[in-house]
Amino acid sequence: MMVLPRRTLLVSAVLCVSLLVTGCGSGDGGDSGGSPAVVSDADIEAALEAGGSITVWAWEPTLKQVVADFQDRYPKVAVNLVNAGTGNDQYTALQNAVAARSGVPDIAQVEYYALPQFVLSKSLTDLSGYGADQLEATFTPGPWNAVRSGDGVYGLPMDSGPMALFYNKEVFDKHGLTVPTTWDEYVAEAEKLRRADPDAYITNDTGDAGFTTSMIWQAGGRPYSVDGTTVGIDFADPGTQRFTATWQRLIDGKLLAPVTSWSDAWYKGLGDGTIATLVIGAWMPANLESGVQSAHGKWRVAPMPQWDAGGAVTAENGGSSLAIPEQGTNKALAYAFLRYATVAEGAQTRTDRGAFPATTAQLNSPRFLEKEFPYFDGQQVNQVLAESAKQVAPGWSYLPFQVYANSVFGDTVGRAYLGGATTLQDGLLAWQDVSVTYGKEQGFTIR
Repeated sequence: MMVLPRRTLLVSAVLCVSLLVTGCGSGDGGDSGGSPAVVSDADIEAALEAGGSITVWAWEPTLKQVVADFQDRYPKVAVNLVNAGTGNDQYTALQNAVAARSGVPDIAQVEYYALPQFVLSKSLTDLSGYGADQLEATFTPGPWNAVRSGDGVYGLPMDSGPMALFYNKEVFDKHGLTVPTTWDEYVAEAEKLRRADPDAYITNDTGDAGFTTSMIWQAGGRPYSVDGTTVGIDFADPGTQRFTATWQRLIDGKLLAPVTSWSDAWYKGLGDGTIATLVIGAWMPANLESGVQSAHGKWRVAPMPQWDAGGAVTAENGGSSLAIPEQGTNKALAYAFLRYATVAEGAQTRTDRGAFPATTAQLNSPRFLEKEFPYFDGQQVNQVLAESAKQVAPGWSYLPFQVYANSVFGDTVGRAYLGGATTLQDGLLAWQDVSVTYGKEQGFTIR
């Protein structure tokens, strides 16, 4: 599965967050509060029998085959799969359509970090009444927690991104590096690599919001707390400081390649060995296979380094849900497709085509775990990644306006990567200040 960088969000995409904008997500007949509408399995089957058309906005490539298979099975249903943009580009289009009350799709792909923003603006349907609240055991804990808000379920997980260490074994062997099991060891190997080859780096980083929050998550930090419209933001917590103290050593030692992820230079570095590792989500293998073909056979996967020796704690990095906008016009039929794509046959189809599953059935199957990856010299990569999925630390929350917060990350935390302009910790505190100001402007209570 190809996961692309999160681009800067246009202002129009966050207008609906404001609590001062009333009814921004409410569709005709939409639920403005109270219990969600109840739609039975019989209602869903009747919708499939009656047929009709639905529009799905998504950029995830494995859905193309899922749509084809679904239409073969249910010939009365036409699914219009539209790539309305990746990540924030689609969110901008979706928010604009919701605000205009025109052109809203029946289903939309929404990344986990962005879901709370759409939930708060009442732009998404609570799927509890469709039976989604009974699916907890179907999914791994991280993705399942990400689609829930209060007693509601606002999407079904498509995939997940438990983190692991991807490393270039050829580079490690050449320079006598040891695969690190702790972050202190990671820094030590970064220093050793730079001494051995001044042109090589342990990894790249120019400041990425998703990576930073995932690292804080693993370190035990919980900077965000959310209770309805009351939000807490605290980047002075011990977990955050544990991460920043370690990562600042890499910044100060000039041990991070000044290369932006997903750029041409990044792909080149991954191919020629000048970027030796990535700490990233479990969706990465397909990206290496398609984007770094010159390094075929050189890369391996190992557990994510730990903050405490002998630990077994990971975090999520990336992943998406499929959700039904509140203004959707054929919700029973939309849910039938959503369930097929994420729970039923479509879950296996997507796994077979490289998506990392959020479903326990696929994650625990011998077919998945014993798969050998030629790109990784025959390694059974999924065994490492599946173990990581079981170790994701609980209790993480995103802001109800995380999409906006991430869009200003570069203006605050990003400065820490620019030759001593600020420290990483101070950059996070500046990010906190900007987020607090924005939250208050939108009507949130900030504590």
